Amino acid sequence: MSSFNILFIGDIIGKPGLDLVQTWLPGLIQKYKPDLVIANGENASDGKGCTSKEGQILFDLGVHVITGGNHTWDKHQSQDYLKSEPRVIRPLNYPKGTYGNGFIITETKKGKAAVLNLQGRTFMSPLDCPFRSADWALQRIKSETKVVILDFHAEATAEKMAMGHYLDGKISALIGTHTHTQTADERILAGGTAFITDVGMSGPYDSVIGMKTVAAINRFLYQTPQKYETASDNVHLAGVFLVVNPETGKSTSIERIFFPEFDRSV
Repeated sequence: MSSFNILFIGDIIGKPGLDLVQTWLPGLIQKYKPDLVIANGENASDGKGCTSKEGQILFDLGVHVITGGNHTWDKHQSQDYLKSEPRVIRPLNYPKGTYGNGFIITETKKGKAAVLNLQGRTFMSPLDCPFRSADWALQRIKSETKVVILDFHAEATAEKMAMGHYLDGKISALIGTHTHTQTADERILAGGTAFITDVGMSGPYDSVIGMKTVAAINRFLYQTPQKYETASDNVHLAGVFLVVNPETGKSTSIERIFFPEFDRSV
């Protein structure tokens, strides 16, 4: 059987990020010919949440699954969207009764694939254990498909690495999200799981992780809440391209994507 190609687009930040994805994703799809396209959309709506408006734009572009994170809940429209659109998922390890689903098994031309979403606990909300939640989900997924992609939305590098090693050989890839800074540690772990600590953000880089710099700096200076406003300049797209063996579920390659490249001459 031929390889299973997967394209993952990192955290889309507001209109600047969404506009850039609209511009470049068709070309990426043409270049990589992915069987599955995943995008983290928890910041797609003005930097907070993902509503039906942003979701429809992404689905029309060819995205199959939109993953979330802690900011999924920042707009009530996002919560409503989770009730009606199964292709938009949120971290599984939120308390029982929370709107939405934590994983989806989707049909592709190459067969079924699962997309799982989990959230870390270190320096974040005290949710259910993501490690045990992963075990629970994989028990339900394993009879359906061996191709499993995890969006692990976490703050701490160590927690992401620990999860990668914990699930090595059990999932096809762990793609870290949330910190909005792409790491250069993409690799295939010993058991065949592709790993990157953080895929990075698709959005404005003249910012503090997507936020206008003055408000972000004032949060640190004065330790008081500041109005969140999405920045707009120096927009880049971050992602990864994965090649998976569908018979074993193991990854054979992971390629980091970031463009346009930074101009380092200034």
